[in-house]
Amino acid sequence: MSFPLLTATALLPALGAVATAAVPARQRTAAKWLALLVSLATLALAIVVLVRFDPDGARYQLTESHSWIRDFGVRYELGVDGIAVALIGLTALLMPFIVLAGWHDADPLETGSRRWRPTQGFFALILAVEAMVIISFEATDVFVFYIFFEAMLIPMYFLIGGFGDRAHSQGEEAASTQRSYAAVKFLLYNLAGGLIMLAAVIGLYVVAGSFSLQEIVQARADGSLTMATSTERWLFLGFFFAFAVKAPLWPLHTWLPNAMQESTAPVAVLITAVVDKVGTFAMLRFCLQLFPEASKWATPVILVLALISIVYGALLAVGQRDIKRLVAYASISHFGFIVMGIFAMTTQGQSGATLYMVNHGISTAALMLVAGFLISRRGSRLIADYGGVQKVAPVLAGTFLIGGLATLSLPGLAPFVSEFLVLVGTFSRYPVIGIIATVGIVLAALYTLVLYQRTMTGPVKPEVSAMPDLRVREVLVVAPLIVLLVFLGVYPKPLTSIVDPAVKQTMSDVQQKDPKPAVEAAK
Repeated sequence: MSFPLLTATALLPALGAVATAAVPARQRTAAKWLALLVSLATLALAIVVLVRFDPDGARYQLTESHSWIRDFGVRYELGVDGIAVALIGLTALLMPFIVLAGWHDADPLETGSRRWRPTQGFFALILAVEAMVIISFEATDVFVFYIFFEAMLIPMYFLIGGFGDRAHSQGEEAASTQRSYAAVKFLLYNLAGGLIMLAAVIGLYVVAGSFSLQEIVQARADGSLTMATSTERWLFLGFFFAFAVKAPLWPLHTWLPNAMQESTAPVAVLITAVVDKVGTFAMLRFCLQLFPEASKWATPVILVLALISIVYGALLAVGQRDIKRLVAYASISHFGFIVMGIFAMTTQGQSGATLYMVNHGISTAALMLVAGFLISRRGSRLIADYGGVQKVAPVLAGTFLIGGLATLSLPGLAPFVSEFLVLVGTFSRYPVIGIIATVGIVLAALYTLVLYQRTMTGPVKPEVSAMPDLRVREVLVVAPLIVLLVFLGVYPKPLTSIVDPAVKQTMSDVQQKDPKPAVEAAK
């Protein structure tokens, strides 16, 4: 029996969460180091998964399959394709930086405060989310995926509601109320999507007699399983609704700005750079593979929703006064590009969408974590409270600028490659949609550069005149992310070589071929 590498990759942070939570209350520093070491060990296992994965091999590799709930046909089935490997790598990569960035976010508050935040619980919850996200990327049994897709809401609820941002101008009681509101809104939106998906999961089992993704796809391919058109469309809508909430796609997005605003910066990164990617990943793995005809039927409407997300998110980002809400609305715009690339039904669009998931995770982490360092120094999230920061903290300002330029997809930085592929892939099949989507690029330049100008340039405000520059720990968080943004912007082949074969197989599932160019290249 081979070593269960995929199980180990998810089990390690789960065990780490339990161990971290069990650290004695007075040993806060020990809990932090334990969480960091577990996240680094998980990254090491993710690298082993990446090394052992053969892009030219079988579609699903490192597979594990064991009977679980025999009476209901549920099997513990895991397997990874190139898309899953890339996102597992992203998750494991970001976790050590999230832990380091949140090193002091759960320290005890001032003496006499009624609020007390257990440090051990904060880091244990982060590791628990990591475990559930990783196994969601690995699961090839629909029921197993659903369990962890929903279970990750529990630790996220407590991270948002129990460990909120300290930079709040309305007092402790008002801050607590707003955090609770954001956490409940996050939970209710995602639970609503999950309940609808549960009905669809049960319906799928009734129709297919199995929860196994590979069995169902194979049965549909060889003709031994057929679905009525109306049945397939209803099941597709049940799955897609849950994934659109998680993504988040307009008009199911409204929980995200509140959740990111009230969270600490590392938890905000966890939400938008890690957890939300499960939604777009699941569109590729489950919606397209299980319901190919319904996916093509719904494509025009989904592309319009994605286009609205792109423009709407960017427009609202332009008008934001809160740094975190600006990044949240920018992310809604970026997720619109990802969904658009997925449902463009071209290899370029889907490859670009997958790269966008990875690159958006890195760029948003860089920008949001630096913004978190900035906010913790000034004690305010309002853009108007800053000015002239680059004169007193040039390293902080420089890293903030690079994160912002990556967010607007500057050529030479990683998001540019993915955004370009998405637009080219969309334009080749839906030129009008592709053209209108470019408005999002213009608006991204506007909100990013205006944000930098208002916070970093101009006269130095008295409140920031003594602001310290990035410390060693903070540089260790940001520098590797910036290096990755530059490296993948110049040389994206390590990612594309892993992702492209999986994308071609997905295109085959939906029986789509790339449109032929209007003018053939000269031979």
